[in-house]
Amino acid sequence: MHVPDGFINAPVSAAAGVVAAGAVAIGLRGARRELDERTAPLAGLVAAFVFAVQMLNFPVAAGTSGHLLGGALAAILVGPWTGVLCIAVVLLMQGILFADGGLTALGVNITAMGVVTVVVAYALFRGLVLLLPRTRASVTAASFVAALVSVPAAAAAFTLIYAIGGTTDVPVGKVLTAMVGVHVLIGIGEAVITMLTVGAVIAVRPDLVYGARGLTAPLKLRVDGQLVDAAPAAVPAAARSPKKLWAGGVVTALVLAGFVSFYASASPDGLEKVAADKGIDAKAEDHASAGSPLADYGVKGVEAPRLSGGLAGVIGVGATLAAGTGAFWVVRRRKTAAPEA
Repeated sequence: MHVPDGFINAPVSAAAGVVAAGAVAIGLRGARRELDERTAPLAGLVAAFVFAVQMLNFPVAAGTSGHLLGGALAAILVGPWTGVLCIAVVLLMQGILFADGGLTALGVNITAMGVVTVVVAYALFRGLVLLLPRTRASVTAASFVAALVSVPAAAAAFTLIYAIGGTTDVPVGKVLTAMVGVHVLIGIGEAVITMLTVGAVIAVRPDLVYGARGLTAPLKLRVDGQLVDAAPAAVPAAARSPKKLWAGGVVTALVLAGFVSFYASASPDGLEKVAADKGIDAKAEDHASAGSPLADYGVKGVEAPRLSGGLAGVIGVGATLAAGTGAFWVVRRRKTAAPEA
């Protein structure tokens, strides 16, 4: 659902940029409370993983595909403030390196795909977790619903921005109906991916899932017919390290972006399809980074499509991982240094 240049006029794009910049600034402050020495590198991994999975367009209807937005997934895994920053890093890398999502529309994309998805998903997720039994299964189920709702919410947010600053004269009602309709279908795919990913991480390291903190019930033993808390066994420091999870996540992201992405659907995504059908792309502009060596997720000069796309995916995962991890370590260090200031 990456909005290209030319869909939204300059004043509204600038206003969306201000909103996005404010959200990122607030996210930087909030992320200091969410990040610690274990979760800072995981936040960079989440950004890289979202980048990789966004390359895997899946079919949702005749001639239409969708891809993960990632706001719900990021918020549940590493926290809502950090989640906004994760999506912002992904969108920045995609816009600069791969000419995906307009640079003048970066604020629109961060607002719709990052801020709206995270706020809607995490608010709904927390509400469901409070209502449901405090179990890991509840976290997984809540992640499904939160992700599902977050996608049409982002589509509605784009439609609102289009209603204010769209560059074409298309009835807003038609845009809203088409956008929300197709993105409900895309939301189902988003929900499945989010649920499976959150469930997989909870299965091996529930302590590292931000949305699952405090939900893990202590181990119980039956003694003389009564349940009592089991004494916690000493856990070696190496066992508590997130390195294995980090390494497994990096390998998974590289495989998805470098190999599996070749089999992604080539059909236009929800926004592209609606834009073509309704005519809201009439004034779309060429991307400022169209000449990038990695534009359109291929490596310039590499003729073999499989190799070109795979290399671009691997480079994208590496760049996003480096940018995200570096940014989150800086945020973490500022948190550590703050009390001494």
